[in-house]
Amino acid sequence: MKQIKVLVYITAYEDNQAVKTCVRAIQNQSFPIDKIFIIDNSRIEPVSLSNSKNIIIERHPENIGIGAGLNIALNLAQAQGYDFLWAFDQDSVPAPDCLEILLEAHQRLSGQYEIGIIAPTAIDVKTNTVVEGAVFAKYRFIGCQHINQIDFYKCDAPITSGSLISIEKAKTISPPRAELFIDGIDLDYGLRLRYKGYSNLIITKATMQHNFGNPLAVKFLYKKYYIHKYSVLRHYYICRNHTYLDIKYAQGWYRLLSLKYRIKYTICTVVKIVLFDTEQRQLKVCACLVGTYQGLIKQLDKTLIDPIK
Repeated sequence: MKQIKVLVYITAYEDNQAVKTCVRAIQNQSFPIDKIFIIDNSRIEPVSLSNSKNIIIERHPENIGIGAGLNIALNLAQAQGYDFLWAFDQDSVPAPDCLEILLEAHQRLSGQYEIGIIAPTAIDVKTNTVVEGAVFAKYRFIGCQHINQIDFYKCDAPITSGSLISIEKAKTISPPRAELFIDGIDLDYGLRLRYKGYSNLIITKATMQHNFGNPLAVKFLYKKYYIHKYSVLRHYYICRNHTYLDIKYAQGWYRLLSLKYRIKYTICTVVKIVLFDTEQRQLKVCACLVGTYQGLIKQLDKTLIDPIK
């Protein structure tokens, strides 16, 4: 029986301690890891590891983003004969048996499904809630309801972090889109795998802790809500990329509903920023407006990393 080879990939950016914690969790997996490949986009705080055995660090202080980093990692995995790429953000910590459970599930379910991505249940450590994968519902991406009582369930796109990507299936579609930079890469790539006829599965018993933004607990009409506080840059890419992707994948008159929804989303986000976010308020509002407009006109120029300049 052929031995399964897994290449781990981590996108790193200005948080050495988070990278060390992620690497430690990967090295402690019950299924042995062959190699860890890190794209370090840091300029101020580059990755420094005391135990770097079987770890490759490729430095990009110019910050090439998640999409371009995934491209490099997938090419490396393919060139060196790996079966899977296990992708991570630096702020994720898989349980010790996470990979073992994913591979066992993949082997068990491969006779029933052509699996593109198999992924764990991601749990936001700050809110103790499940970070949902996504499905495309006619005119927009929505969260895929987590079903803990069953062994696994399908979605169109698991989040990038924790995704175990089949190299065999990845060869059959175009790579993740570098111009999306840091947001929506998973939505686009996962959905394209689905359109190719592959299944993307989330395994409930495989778990991973994940830091999802900076949630702020607020009360409105006597109810408690979590609002995620994002940077100026992140607001820009969320508005731009999601506007572009929703309208791109909507068909026929559903594109009008996409347009309506994206405008509504932008207005609601601006209101939340004005009411609850005191940091760089004007820049964040501007980023949302510029991002939405550029998503509408399909302006995905990778040089527009800072929309405010």
